[in-house]
Amino acid sequence: MVLLLLGTVAVLLFIVGVIVVVGHAYPGDDRELIDWFPTRSPEVEVQNEIDDVRQMLEAQNEMRRRRGAEELTESDIEQRVREDETWKARMRSRG
Repeated sequence: MVLLLLGTVAVLLFIVGVIVVVGHAYPGDDRELIDWFPTRSPEVEVQNEIDDVRQMLEAQNEMRRRRGAEELTESDIEQRVREDETWKARMRSRG
């Protein structure tokens, strides 16, 4: 029973060791080794984030218009974020 357990552990360690050695010895990029590449470029990701923020702001303003409240601008949102970050920093420094 002990020999079976030791044999299993030895085989697993050998497999992990081979993977580590191949990973270090491979001359190319890690992503190339495992054949992984991002599906979208960083530029596309940034544009998607910008579009998401614009859509969320438009949806928020639509709800505010229905309530009769004043619409928010991007600078209003940025100001709120700065205020929130300042408040969080103050709370962290207190505790």
